[in-house]
Amino acid sequence: MAAEEEPGTEFPHRIGKTARRVLFLNGYTRYDHLTATTAKELLKLHGMGKKGITILREELAERGLAFADES
Repeated sequence: MAAEEEPGTEFPHRIGKTARRVLFLNGYTRYDHLTATTAKELLKLHGMGKKGITILREELAERGLAFADES
């Protein structure tokens, strides 16, 4: 596991500790999990903001993935 990842997730530290925790607590631990939801739905989660969504969108694109409504 890379030093920049939250234990139990693939997500980088740059999305923020709260955002990583919120994703983990809602069952999102891998990038492929995010392809089943939309950015709009993730923004409804307390602790997830636009910055985190932007970073996740970039990370998904690097892996050839996208949020459900963006594929």
